[in-house]
Amino acid sequence: MASTRVARPAPHVLLAGAILFLGAVLLALPAPAADAFNPAQTSGKKVNEVEIGYLKKVTRPTTLPASRLDKEPEDIGLAGADTALRENNSAGQFLGDHYSVKEKRVGPDDDAVAGLQELLDQGIRYVIVDAPADDLLALADATKDKEVLLFNVRAPETELRQEQCRDNVLHVAPDRFMLADALAQYLIAEEWTDWLLVAGPTKGDQAYAAAIERAAERFGGNIVDRRNYKDIPGRDRDDIGTIPGPSQGAAEGDDVASYDVIVVADEGRAWSPYAPYRGDALRPVVGTAGLMPESWHGAHSKWGARQLNNHFEEEHSRIMLPVDYHAYIAARSVGEAITRNRNADFDTIRDFIHSDKFQLNGFKGIKHTYRAWDGQFRQPILLVTDNVVVSVSPQPGFPHPSAPDVLVDTLGIDQDETRCEIYETAKQ
Repeated sequence: MASTRVARPAPHVLLAGAILFLGAVLLALPAPAADAFNPAQTSGKKVNEVEIGYLKKVTRPTTLPASRLDKEPEDIGLAGADTALRENNSAGQFLGDHYSVKEKRVGPDDDAVAGLQELLDQGIRYVIVDAPADDLLALADATKDKEVLLFNVRAPETELRQEQCRDNVLHVAPDRFMLADALAQYLIAEEWTDWLLVAGPTKGDQAYAAAIERAAERFGGNIVDRRNYKDIPGRDRDDIGTIPGPSQGAAEGDDVASYDVIVVADEGRAWSPYAPYRGDALRPVVGTAGLMPESWHGAHSKWGARQLNNHFEEEHSRIMLPVDYHAYIAARSVGEAITRNRNADFDTIRDFIHSDKFQLNGFKGIKHTYRAWDGQFRQPILLVTDNVVVSVSPQPGFPHPSAPDVLVDTLGIDQDETRCEIYETAKQ
């Protein structure tokens, strides 16, 4: 990916149309709640019950967040799927379709595959999976010869879309490469080209840092130094989050003037929320704290997002979080595909979601689809602080080399880079 910037109009104001308007209209309708479906409104048609599974693998956190306010709500994800039922049933009440969600929680020491089988035994074929990468792969392999489609709403590992891709898994959650690319484009657009990278000790932290390094090389960033944050036990210490000194081998005299921003890689947010305020690092902090790349934010208000956030808050008395948004998109994907393919079998529905005929309003200014080469949901990424949305990537000036009108594919793995052999085989 060349780093040359070419002035182009922002993609979000050029995209549009009817599908976004339709989605906003459906969202605004006073649709019945999922448990208030009225069969009489189907005009005598036989009701087609569509039950969507939600498999939640409860995990033991390896690190605790720095703030108790970062604790995830008990209903995270499931609440997003529930909100999607509003729109699914808005159309379904006229077509004879009724949508509901069935949750299955699996404990840390329990078998996720056995939990999935319980859902399948009830006739469920579309399952939202909120689980770590290894469990997601086990679920995909256990159902590879079955009529089952899984939606990944949690795991960010790029390998799941590449060497470890599965054709029965669609990824709504963005991978780390997409997040890093979105951040890098913004930094380069703002001419903040010199970065100090500080990475935490966990496997996820190191993977996030590697994604940042890839993005820097891809778009023209310069990592002047990489430092490792070493956590010390004691959550109430006054030095948590202090940026470490120059790494061994750094240039003599390295100081705050040597870089424009500090990029922190701390996926568990165990220390990075303190980073902007402790130590002598007087530069903007970005990454997992400060300015952060996220798929969704409660302050997002463009392209009909205000309505979605308002509805969610009315129904669940809290803001919509990224995993909620992912589950919302997964459930809406099922509803949209079934609505567009009346009385179709599973194979037709699955193939339609994979095809370029499928389009969904994701309230981020484009017609959302899934990438044919790795099953990743195409989506712009929001650049946010705790309270506001600062920008949206892809940024103007980073054209897609083979498809100038699909700028969103400058985020993450592009088609000519894919290492997903299943999709490569299917294209031949």
